[in-house]
Order: sequence, then C-alpha cells, then structure tokens
Amino acid sequence: MKRGGRDTDQNSSEEGTAEKFKKLRTTNAHSQTSDWGNLLQDIILQVFKYLPLLDRAHASQVCRNWNQVFHMPDLWRCFEFELNQPATSYLKATHPELIKQIIKRHSNHLQYVSFKSHFISALTVVFVNSKSLSSLKIDDTPVDDPSLKVLVANNSDTLKLLKMSSCPHVSPAGILCVADQCHGLRELALNYHLLSDELLLALSSEKHVRLEHLRIDVVSENPGQTHFHTIQKSSWDAFIRHSPKVNLVMYFFLYEEEFDPFFRYETPATHLYFGRSVSKDVLGRVGMTCPRLVELVVCANGLRPLDEELIRIAERCKNLSAIGLGECEVSCSAFVEFVKMCGGRLSQLSIMEEVLIPDQKYSLEQIHWEVSKYLGRVWFPDMMPTW
Repeated sequence: MKRGGRDTDQNSSEEGTAEKFKKLRTTNAHSQTSDWGNLLQDIILQVFKYLPLLDRAHASQVCRNWNQVFHMPDLWRCFEFELNQPATSYLKATHPELIKQIIKRHSNHLQYVSFKSHFISALTVVFVNSKSLSSLKIDDTPVDDPSLKVLVANNSDTLKLLKMSSCPHVSPAGILCVADQCHGLRELALNYHLLSDELLLALSSEKHVRLEHLRIDVVSENPGQTHFHTIQKSSWDAFIRHSPKVNLVMYFFLYEEEFDPFFRYETPATHLYFGRSVSKDVLGRVGMTCPRLVELVVCANGLRPLDEELIRIAERCKNLSAIGLGECEVSCSAFVEFVKMCGGRLSQLSIMEEVLIPDQKYSLEQIHWEVSKYLGRVWFPDMMPTW
C-alpha cells in the first residue's frame, strides 16, 4: 500500500510538472506573439525602410503601433517606386487610388525620390504636393514638360539632383525650365536629345551654382534613324568657365556611322564609356579633343590595333587615371609605352588578356613585369571585364 501511495504521489507530481511546463510554453508563445506589436518604433522604422510601398501599406494594418510608424515623417524622406508588372498582377490587390492617397499624405516629407513606372498619376501627385525634394530620379516614365513645371514651382529652392532616363515626352524646353529655376542644381543626368546650347548657357549663368556632375547618355536603338545634333564649342566653353571642376560623363551606345557629330572640336568630357564598337578614327579624335579625360572604357573596337590612338591619348590627356579595354587589339610594345607615359597615375588599368598582341619586343609573360615596373605595383591582365 505504501508503495502504491508513493506511485500515486509521483504520478501526481509528474502531472503537475507537465501542467506547469504547458502553461509556461503557452505564456512564452503568447509573449512572443505580443512582442511583435510591442517592438520599439525605431526598430520597426528601420524594417519599413526596406519595404516597397505596397508592402509598407499592408504592414501598417497589423496593429496600431505599426500604423503609427507607417505615418512617421522619417519613413518618407526617401521613396523608391518601381512598377514594371502589368496592372492585372501587381495592382490587382491594391487599387491605384490607394497608392495616390498614400503618396499625397506623405509627399510633403519627401526629399529623395526614385520613380520607374508608367503610373504617371502617382508621380504627378508627388510633384503637386512635395515642397522639399532634394533628389529626383525618373526612369522610363511618361513625365512631360507641364509636370516638370509643377515640380519646379514647388521645389526650385531645394532640388539639387535630377536624373532622367528614357523620358521621351520631355523636350529640351522642359529641362531648360528646370535649369532656369533650380539654381541649386548640382547634379544632372539626361539623354543627349535633351542637351542643348541653351541648357548649357543656363547652367553657366551667374545665378546658378557650379554644377558638379553632368551625365549624358548618347543612345541609338536603330542605326541611321536617330539624328544627333551638335553642341557649339562656345557653349561648352562657357559651361566649363562657370563650373571648372565639373565631371562630364558621357555614355555612348551608338553605331560607328553615327559618331560624326562628336569629337570634332574640344569636348570637356572627363569620363567616356563606349558600349558598342567604336572606330580607330573616333578614338583618335578623342585623344585630340578631350584634354580633361580622366577615365576611358572601350568595350569593343574591332581588329585594327589601337597603338597610335593610345599613345596620343597618353600624350594629350594628362589627367587620365583609369582605362578599360575589351574586344580591342593593342601591341604589347605600344601598351608598355602607354603605361610608361602615364606612369603611376593609372589607378585603374583593366585590360583583357586577349587585347594584348605579342610582338618582337614583348611576350605576354614579359609584359606583366614591364607594366608592373612602371605602375609601381603588381599588375596582371584581366580574365573577365571588370567595368
């Protein structure tokens, strides 16, 4: 009987312990669940900053604490909106009007906006309601001249950076309006068809701050179907006198026969990128007309060696510090001479191994040592492009 009593007491004790563990697990699970709603707002804010617009809106419906974070001004300083999916997929669950209402409520807090979408009405809401935009990037969006005028009317005192790409409805007059009114603009990126003599002169006026960065994309999708105008040398000269330290970055995606309007006289480019094949003649003109050149990238050239062109660039482009060559040909002797002339100022030298053609003076094994000697550091040709 005593043994049976002890067994009964032991069973009761075990059942009590199990019940305590069960309650403890339930309590812990409940507290863990509750903690999501009681997280510090600073932590939730940092998480929300990584969420797209629609995900932010959905998360704001979880609890009151999250909804308060959703409406904090710090969350809306920087705003990125990209919409490439068709309306039937991405906007099916969230009506466009809801997106416009969200932007309208928080647009007065916006400072840094990146927009890529055909949903132009949302961007219009930003232009109409924002008052302190500092940075604006627009890509592949049907923005037009009237909407730019609205942008300028509300943000002329604060806008410092404007980048526009694939905006076919904007005219040179539209971008000129921005330059005329936004005197604090320091960085500007646009397609070449928007660049004009009038724009450069507007950026050179005494009331305009010195531009620090100007990026121009020169793009042709179909050979022979795009007309490229010529910018007058006097306009470039006025621009450089006003902003002598500006970085002029030009990306060329042209066919060889379309380069005729370019590099006919001195061009103040500092960074040149040739994304398609470029002829020896054009590279020769670069060496003659781009004394401010700092960086040069040539993705392709053909099968004619660029020995003379490289030597000319080394002679005349005294600020050159970075060069990248892809599908080109250069003799090993000419390449060593180029590096010798440029010396240690070449901080970046990215040359594909197949670019270098051995000759009577240097083999591929020898060129490594010679180039390293003149650079003052160990150098090897690249196996793959690094630009």
